[in-house]
Amino acid sequence: MDNLLVEFQESLKKLGVAKKDKLLLAVSGGLDSAVLAAVCHLSGQDFGIAHANFQLRGEESNRDEEFVRQLATRYQAAFFLKKFDTADYAKKEKCSIQVAARKLRYDWFKTLIGKNGDLHQFLLTAHHLDDNIETMLMHFFRGTGIEGLTGMPEKNDYLIRPFLSISRNRLKTFALSQQLSWVEDSSNASDDYTRNYFRNKLLPSLLSVYPEIHKNLGKNLHRFSEAAILYQQAIQQHRKKLMKKSGVEIHIPILQLKKVIPLQTILYEIIQEYHFTPAQTEDVIRLMDSPNGKYIPSSTHRIIKNRHWLIIAPKEDITVSLIIIEQNESAVIFPGGTLRIKEITAGEQEYKSLPSGTIGLDAGKIKFPLMLRKWKAGDYFYPLGMKKKKKLARFFIDEKLSKTAKEKIWVLVTDSRIVWVVGHRIDDRFSIHPSTRQILTIKNEDVLIHS
Repeated sequence: MDNLLVEFQESLKKLGVAKKDKLLLAVSGGLDSAVLAAVCHLSGQDFGIAHANFQLRGEESNRDEEFVRQLATRYQAAFFLKKFDTADYAKKEKCSIQVAARKLRYDWFKTLIGKNGDLHQFLLTAHHLDDNIETMLMHFFRGTGIEGLTGMPEKNDYLIRPFLSISRNRLKTFALSQQLSWVEDSSNASDDYTRNYFRNKLLPSLLSVYPEIHKNLGKNLHRFSEAAILYQQAIQQHRKKLMKKSGVEIHIPILQLKKVIPLQTILYEIIQEYHFTPAQTEDVIRLMDSPNGKYIPSSTHRIIKNRHWLIIAPKEDITVSLIIIEQNESAVIFPGGTLRIKEITAGEQEYKSLPSGTIGLDAGKIKFPLMLRKWKAGDYFYPLGMKKKKKLARFFIDEKLSKTAKEKIWVLVTDSRIVWVVGHRIDDRFSIHPSTRQILTIKNEDVLIHS
């Protein structure tokens, strides 16, 4: 006799579902969900049944709804029903019917899940091994990478899929042995949907060549899942070594990044969470050897080349929080004013009569390009006349700056070192000395500047 019921109970236990937990079953009325309801009843679980009527198949949709209602009555389970105008939603959201149906039902299911009162602790679906194999193959042909080859997870927060290691044939054998009834969805016989093509055409063709295909692919799903764990562990180690957080920005050292193997794979895993596409990975690799100030945009971020670094910064902030200044630029406009930059020779009459509000720096100690950015927590510099570093936060307290005044502070940076707290103080390390030959003068025309 098939031990499906025992496997189901062991699966629930493994996935952290206790006998006392209240479950919500997603039931369409088909074979798989009919078996799910039956094994929950036979296991003595406390459960309710939720049915989504997508109103896509006319009377057949209403037939399914009535069947599931009667199923809930038979098992004395609470019945939850939601009718959706799926076609209208798909049209408004400009998505496929399948995507619309998934979005609608899972958003509704979420309202029935919770920790208090009459809400359910877990949502159970009847996805089985065949579904998981189809998902894996669809992901494979789409090119979604190793994560896609792991199929669906058995548990995702409150969502439980206890049948993922059980084939549809076993579910059907169990249903017949228990004399269960179910309804057939006529759309499953159509090849209009991508999944149905895999189910009705591709897999049956492969089965004639590889009779053990379901068994073998089931084993591969397990192997890929374990490989994905190792893969993510390795990626996480690279992220930790390469990504230096700086406020809302991420700084990546280019020389260190270039040594990474395999570069393209690891780089994509770093940038994809900032909405960069796989195709942009090669663009970012080329960016590493591009001139300073060049950048590549995604929908939300930009990756900027700044000397020895790639900087990932939010797109909406980049024009107001970070500006690259090249060596030949003489005027730089930024939200705090306009910087006028000029290089002169030490000893010139012009240097001896620098106007008030203009700073002078030892040009020999400055490396271009410069970076003009908002200050951030942890920033420090060596205030003019001091040989010890001071955090900007402490400096602002000593200067008695208000909260709003501090929010407007910008800093000028060379080679990761602050040269000037704009409008306040230069760094002593870049001040003019008797040995200085060339002087970089900078004036902010729109605000009062202190040296």
